[in-house]
Amino acid sequence: MVPLALVAVGFLVLPLVGLLQRTPWSELGSILATGEVRDALRLSLVTALCSTALCLVLGVPLGWVLARAAFPGRRLLRGLVTLPMVLPPVVGGAALLFALGRRSPVGGVLADTIGFTPFSTTGVVLAQTFVALPFLVVTLEGGLRSVDRGLEEAAATLGAGRWTVLRRVTLPQVAPSLLAGAVLAWARALGEFGATITFAGNLQGRTQTMPLAVYQTLQGGDQGAAIVLSLVLVAVSLAVLVALRGRWLPTR
Repeated sequence: MVPLALVAVGFLVLPLVGLLQRTPWSELGSILATGEVRDALRLSLVTALCSTALCLVLGVPLGWVLARAAFPGRRLLRGLVTLPMVLPPVVGGAALLFALGRRSPVGGVLADTIGFTPFSTTGVVLAQTFVALPFLVVTLEGGLRSVDRGLEEAAATLGAGRWTVLRRVTLPQVAPSLLAGAVLAWARALGEFGATITFAGNLQGRTQTMPLAVYQTLQGGDQGAAIVLSLVLVAVSLAVLVALRGRWLPTR
């Protein structure tokens, strides 16, 4: 078992080693200082935070319903919620475009009322939310299912109202899962590519996030910039996941 485990570790680490070997370290500062990289990094951080906030707004009630409510079709709903996790992102982007594009009924109304168009920064946020939302919902649902319902019932028996039970009993128990789900959603949104380029396009300063900038620099033959951008994404994602594992997920 140990030799195979070492092979697995090597398989996962080898691409990162290759990335580090090809990194133009002497040009790192100048590449990171270019306008294209700064725009992509800023847009990635801003849109990932916005999509995470939207995931919290939409995902907390949905996770609560899946964990606590009993109704016909719950298994089907759970399958639909987790579908974006296995769906090719480009398919998700195409589905969003068909549903919210200007020629669709809903998209036409959104365009006429609030001026929404898919090929915008808002479109990036929606694409990221589509692929990141299941990570928050699934994590939160698992946390809610592990909550000790006896403590909630005891608090209610002693006269505590619903809000008090939620604030003093439920939230402290589910907070690690909620935080872990939010961080996972943020990390997924930060690395989103397929749905974003399909639904929002690849316009520098408006819709071009870090993964899209990597794609464009590779297409343009600027391998050094692509490696540096990839390295930044790897560093940020690894830091987030290591911090998440150490603080909110079991280490054994």
